[in-house]
Amino acid sequence: MSFDVLKTFALVFAAVVLQSAIVSSIDIAGGTPDLVLVTLVAVSLLRGAIWGAAVGFIAGLLIDTANLGRLGETSLLLTVAGYWIGRYGETTGRDRTHAPVLSVAVVTILYSVGALALHVVLGDPVDAGTVLVGALIPGVLLNLLLTFPVYALVRRVLGRPEWATQEVRLLG
Repeated sequence: MSFDVLKTFALVFAAVVLQSAIVSSIDIAGGTPDLVLVTLVAVSLLRGAIWGAAVGFIAGLLIDTANLGRLGETSLLLTVAGYWIGRYGETTGRDRTHAPVLSVAVVTILYSVGALALHVVLGDPVDAGTVLVGALIPGVLLNLLLTFPVYALVRRVLGRPEWATQEVRLLG
């Protein structure tokens, strides 16, 4: 179990370093890919809600620290995203081919809306038109391009979870 924690931390740390150093500077049609978010989705789908929330918190803390941003903003959003994608993976998303694609698309949209709402609540000046219209669609498409390679890498490194092979027995 602790070896899984080390492998997961290494994956997330590498994703945060690559995101901060290289991927965040990529701007295609107004959108930027989010490698950390796609990695979080892959880990959450494979390991569940608790792992997703913990990895989301750590990834957010690492991103906020690397970018010298306000501590806790990204952690809050990624913790919630990791938990809910993990719940989807535990309940309905088991062994479905479309689960990573659907999860990345939905969580990218909800992450953008949540970040916008959080900045509005905190009183930061933001332009909703730029975030929701100009950057959202290219961001979703770029994240979808990253989905299969990242999911395949995470699945290869972490392996299949124990609960995915268990048979569900209905009572009654």
